Amino acid sequence: AQHTGMARCLYQGDAAFRATVDEGLSYLAPDVAEEIRSVWLGAGGGEAGRAFQQPSVQLPAILILEIALARLWMSWGVTPVALHGHSMGENAAACVAGVMSFRDAVRLVRLRGELFDSIEPGGMLSVPMDHESLLALIPAELDVASVNAPGLCVVSGRNGDLEAFRADLEKRGVEASRIPIDIAAHSRMLDAILPRFEAFLRSISLQAPAIPIISNRSGDWLTAAQATDPSYWALHLRSTVLFAKGMETLGQRAGHVYIEVGPGRVLSSLAKAQGSIDTNRIINSLPHPEEAWDDRQHFVC
Repeated sequence: AQHTGMARCLYQGDAAFRATVDEGLSYLAPDVAEEIRSVWLGAGGGEAGRAFQQPSVQLPAILILEIALARLWMSWGVTPVALHGHSMGENAAACVAGVMSFRDAVRLVRLRGELFDSIEPGGMLSVPMDHESLLALIPAELDVASVNAPGLCVVSGRNGDLEAFRADLEKRGVEASRIPIDIAAHSRMLDAILPRFEAFLRSISLQAPAIPIISNRSGDWLTAAQATDPSYWALHLRSTVLFAKGMETLGQRAGHVYIEVGPGRVLSSLAKAQGSIDTNRIINSLPHPEEAWDDRQHFVC
């Protein structure tokens, strides 16, 4: 959901939001911070858009945006009773809940991006199919990256294998579509980078969450033992994101209002796709990038 210019108006018009963004960027090397700031919050255009597709640039920007939005909501008195991230969003949730510091979270996702930059190109395929049916068809060369809703999954792997599977699904009447990302996230293609990722995690302080978090790996509540275990977070990078199961766990507690804390409305759409949540209880903090609406006004309204 990331895009150049996301929350630019909020950055320009809200001092508290801007302070958090500037703080997050300050935890990076000055040249790196300036590159991300320029690509993310600059004038935009084709070259910036292409640069923003680089994981080492886009991932820190997304995390910093999410932390800044979360802090802004909380400064307005909106206190979360639970947090549920999707993939890297669980790192943001861990930061908001005090599992890791803001500094360490920014450095972690910057490393994540650098490691993604270093691996063989791959991709992801959105498949409108339930998990069990997908497992019966998926080729051995591919992995299930995420289970997003009762009838929506994502498959990850090498581009050629993805295209062959997409063509096979088309013959079966299933219209799968490529996700605009050049990384085979949550697949075996990440195995080679896990040791370096875990080594960094072992160098930082991890605490039990002060706010309950849903685990992508189990779809249940993240335990203190998991939150403080570096290997949990390393394998989190590789494991299937059980987002739908996590939403089911959250749904067992009545009366929640769900706020998407990030760019656009992708997670809001996934929350609505669960089929068990009142859509009037689902809010997205920022407008869709194609909506001609000042993002600061959208947040206020």
